Amino acid sequence: MIDAYEDPGTPDRRGGARYLWWLVTRQPGRCAAGAMFGSVWMVLLAATPYLMSRAIDEGLGPGDMGAVAAWSGALLAVGVFNAWLGTMRHRTMTRVRLDANFRTVKVVVGQAVRLGSSLSRQMGAGEVVTIGVGDVQTISQSLTVVGPGVGAVVAYLVIAVMLVSISPAIAVVVLLGIPVIVLLVGPLLGRLQGSETEYRERQGVLTARIGDLAGGLRVLGGLGGKGLVADAFRRDSQRLREQGYRVGAVTSWVQALGIGLPTVFLVAVTWMAARLAARGDITVGQLVSVYGFVAMLVRPVSFWVECGYQISRGLVCARRVVGFLRLEPLADTGTRDAPSEPSALYDPGSGVRIRPGRLTALVAGHPADATAVLDRLARYAPSSATWGGTRLDEIALDQVRSRILLADHESDLFAGTLRDMIRPHGGAGNGAAGHDEAAGAAPHPAATRKALHTAAAEDIVQALPDGLNSRMTAQARNLSGGQRQRVRLARALLADPEVLLTVEPTSALDAHTEATVAARLRAAREGRTTVVTTTSPLVLDHTDTVHFLQDGKVAATGTHHELLDTTPGYRALVARDTEEAVR
Repeated sequence: MIDAYEDPGTPDRRGGARYLWWLVTRQPGRCAAGAMFGSVWMVLLAATPYLMSRAIDEGLGPGDMGAVAAWSGALLAVGVFNAWLGTMRHRTMTRVRLDANFRTVKVVVGQAVRLGSSLSRQMGAGEVVTIGVGDVQTISQSLTVVGPGVGAVVAYLVIAVMLVSISPAIAVVVLLGIPVIVLLVGPLLGRLQGSETEYRERQGVLTARIGDLAGGLRVLGGLGGKGLVADAFRRDSQRLREQGYRVGAVTSWVQALGIGLPTVFLVAVTWMAARLAARGDITVGQLVSVYGFVAMLVRPVSFWVECGYQISRGLVCARRVVGFLRLEPLADTGTRDAPSEPSALYDPGSGVRIRPGRLTALVAGHPADATAVLDRLARYAPSSATWGGTRLDEIALDQVRSRILLADHESDLFAGTLRDMIRPHGGAGNGAAGHDEAAGAAPHPAATRKALHTAAAEDIVQALPDGLNSRMTAQARNLSGGQRQRVRLARALLADPEVLLTVEPTSALDAHTEATVAARLRAAREGRTTVVTTTSPLVLDHTDTVHFLQDGKVAATGTHHELLDTTPGYRALVARDTEEAVR
C-alpha cells in the first residue's frame, strides 16, 4: 500500500477511464493477485455442483457409500480451501481499494498545493471538499472490478465449458442468455451516470453553501438574515434530495435487474434441463449439476452488474478528479529581476499608482473593483501592471511573492495554536520582523508582540486560557469575526513585507478599535508601502493618498480631506450615503 511519504506518481489526466486504469497500473502485482484469488475462488464455487453430481451418479445411484464418502471429502476440502481463498481475495482487494484511495488523496492534495492561491479563483471550496470526501471513496470502490469482476468472467467461461460436456444445447442458451441480461442493464448504467453527475454537481454547490453559512452565521444573526438563508438552504437541500431520489431510483432498478433477471434465467434453464432428464438425455446427477452451475452463475452476473454500477459511478467521480487535476496555476513566465529598491506600482487598467513608502487607500462604491486592483498589483490576476516600470508578469514570480503580500480579509486560518496561526510560513516578508522564514525559524517574541499590538489583538491573547499556545479551530471559529480579522492582520504585519496590500482590514471592527488599528498601522508601517481598501473615515484619515474609483477607474486622487472638499461622490460614499454614491 502507498506510503504516506511516497511519490504517488504522475496521474493520467486524459479522461476518467484512463485515470482509473492508471490507478490499476500503479499496483499491478496486487491487482493481478486480486484477479487470481477472485478467479480461483469463483471457479471453485462452480466445483461444488460438479462434485455433488459425481457423488450422486457414482455413489448414491449405484449405492456405493465409499464413493459417496470420497466425493463428500473432496467437497469438504474444496470448501475449506475456498474459504481461505475468499479471505485472501477480500484482503487483497481491500488493499487495492485503500491504495487507490490514498493515492488519489495525495494527487488531489498535491494539486491543491500546486495551484496555491489560484485554487480559490478556479474552483469553489464545496467542489474541492466533495472531491476529497465523496469522489475519492467512490473511485476506490470502482476498482473492485479487477478482482471479483475478472473472476466472474473466468468462472462464466469455465462453467460454459463444463455445460458443453453435459448438453451443448444448454451451453448455447447459457452462453447467449447471460450477455443478453448484461446488455439489458447497460442503458440503465448510462442513465445512472447522467443522474450521478448532476447529483455530484449540486452536492458541491450545497457543500460550499454550508461553509459560507457556517462562516457568516454570527453576522447573519446580527442582521436578522438567518431565516432567509435557512429558507434558501432548505430549498437547495430539497432539490438535492429529489435528485438523490432519482439516482436511487435508477440504482434500485440496476440492482433489482441484476438479481431478478438471472433468477428468471435460472428457472428457464432448470426447466429445460428437467425436460432433458425426463427424456433420459442427461442423468439425475447432471440435472443437479446444471441447476448448481446456473444457480452459481447468478453470482458472476450480479458481480458484473455491481461492477458496472461501481465503474459507472467511478467514471463520474474520476472525471471530476481529472478536471481538477487539469487546472493550472498562474503561469510564471517572468525572468527579470524585481526593482532593487522600493519602487512604484502602477495598474494601467484602473490608473492606480502606488508610490513607495506611503500609506495609500483605494475607495470604491463596489468593493470588488478595489479588490480587483489589488489582485492585479499582487499578480494574482493577468494584467499589464508594472513595478518600477517593469511589467509584473515579466518579473520572476518568487521575487514578487517574497516582497509583495496580499492580505485578504477572508484568508484561511489553519487549525493549531494561535502562535502557529499568526506565524507567516513563507511568501512575502524580508526578515525585518526579526525572523528568517527561509530557515523556518520562529518570529522573535518582540516582533510577535509588536504585530499583535499594531492589530489591537493583545486582548485576544489575554482572554485565551493558554495565551499564544491556546488551540484554535480551523478558520478560528472559536473567535468572533472581528477577532479573526485582527488575527489575520497581525499575521500579515508579522511577515513585514516590503509592499503590504490589505483588503478591508478593519471592516468587522467597532469604531474605537478601528481608529486604534488605523493609527498604529500608519506608525508601524512608516516608510514602507502599504495599501488598504476601505470606505471608513477612521482609516482614511490616517492615509497619505486616496484613490477614489468609479467603475473600476480612478475618478479622483488626493488626501482624504481634499477629496471630501472637492469630490461629492467620495464624500457621499464615506459618509455611508449609498444612494448618492451610486448616482
